Amino acid sequence: MPEAVPQINLHALLLEREEMDAGVVQQIRTALTEATSQFRSLREAADQLEIRLSSGRGDVDLLKLKIGICSFFLGRMERSADLLAEAKTPLGKFYYGLALNEVGRYEQAIEALDNAAKAGYAKSETELHKVAAERGQKRFDRAHKILESIDQYVRNTAEYLFQRGALLAAEGKDREAVACFEKSIQADSRHSATLFQLAYYNDRNGNDDDAINFYERCLRIPPARVGTLMNLGILYEDHERYDKAAACFRQVLDIFPNHGRARMFYRDSRASVAQFFDEDLEKTQTAYNAVLDIPISEFELSVRSRNCLKKLNIDKLGDLTRISEQQLLNSKNFGETSLTEIKQILGMKGLRLGQTADQSAKPTRHSINADEYSPQERAHFDRPVAELNLSVRARKCMNRLGISTIGDLMSHTGDDLLECKNFGVTSLVEIREKLTGLSLKLRGD
Repeated sequence: MPEAVPQINLHALLLEREEMDAGVVQQIRTALTEATSQFRSLREAADQLEIRLSSGRGDVDLLKLKIGICSFFLGRMERSADLLAEAKTPLGKFYYGLALNEVGRYEQAIEALDNAAKAGYAKSETELHKVAAERGQKRFDRAHKILESIDQYVRNTAEYLFQRGALLAAEGKDREAVACFEKSIQADSRHSATLFQLAYYNDRNGNDDDAINFYERCLRIPPARVGTLMNLGILYEDHERYDKAAACFRQVLDIFPNHGRARMFYRDSRASVAQFFDEDLEKTQTAYNAVLDIPISEFELSVRSRNCLKKLNIDKLGDLTRISEQQLLNSKNFGETSLTEIKQILGMKGLRLGQTADQSAKPTRHSINADEYSPQERAHFDRPVAELNLSVRARKCMNRLGISTIGDLMSHTGDDLLECKNFGVTSLVEIREKLTGLSLKLRGD
């Protein structure tokens, strides 16, 4: 049996070595791809370097370079850009340009990448990342010109194919874009930006299993991108893998402690995990289903309770978990005594009334009275809801509810939308903001 390869010691690499060059950067990349636990080691090393910088111990330029590149790999792009703004080495100037691209400061990114090339960094790489900056500013013609000017031998690399695909996607040419992304991943199966794009396209088209696979692969490759963690966490939630969802949102909070959406989603997913275990159900879903299939006839019930349940077509425990207390009490001759009796039976099996009610059921659809709206407002009714550019979570809820047009959306109340599984207050606020931007609103607002 071959001996295990020892993990790279990031603390020693960053705290003890008096250099920060391409070799060190490659070792950081390798360490982070070997084990996710190395992200914590990198964060701890970066924190130690920050202490040295704030206390004035050590070479300030070297410390800023080290922390700036560590911050980039940790996904702290604003911090990375701040620290690398005065970088003197080609490596520092290059990563400064990358960080600026990540935070959307595209014009500055182009200048930084040009400076990196002038200082000696590989021009083919700086030019490719300038394509991203031009694309970010929707200067598609300039981006195409840069791609056309790049040497032929670079055009089969994963980065070139990714940049070309991203540019085509920005122009709305999805089929051609995906073809480029697939070629990119064939050239380098670990190209993180390409993995994210393939994950996103599968996510958007409802191919959840493929999307999860690509997001998971993307997550194992630095830098840690918040978008990857948030989208994967939401997919995990959709598939009731709450512990994994919570881990994704927790990692976002490790990077950005004040990230509002991540904090809310983390709290929700942790609550779901706690609820699952507090119910003390069987360890496997098969065993749980067996409990739900137990006939009511196996329990001693009063004649009144038995007759009421029979009228409601309830003959298994699982039927009781799909009905509320109020629905039972509304049944003729079913009173508090019978309700207590039913609760005791469910409690013996770790169940409760309404436990498995279908949270994803579509709310009542309401017609929309066109006469109540101006011609300008009516003009939006038939526009696809996709034009609102909603977040992944909100978009998935629109699909579940069968909402395909803005008119469909406006026919719902806020309470209707909140009934949809995984649609919370954050998503509702987002919907209202998008509609307000068009001078529209939800029914009842």
